[in-house]
Amino acid sequence: MLIIPIKDGENIDRALKRFKRKFDKTGTMRQLRDRQTFTKPSVSRRAQIQKASYIQHLRDQEEN
Repeated sequence: MLIIPIKDGENIDRALKRFKRKFDKTGTMRQLRDRQTFTKPSVSRRAQIQKASYIQHLRDQEEN
């Protein structure tokens, strides 16, 4: 459970923004979306390898 203490005279929008940021950092929604569908381990490994090769390609281009 997330607890966001609100200080005296603090704007509710600012507190809501802090709550949203804290909620995003926990990764709850991302985890829920991942659990909705089953992905085979081979597919997830393939996606990780593709992502790593893409990032490496970007870094190689940055060096040149």
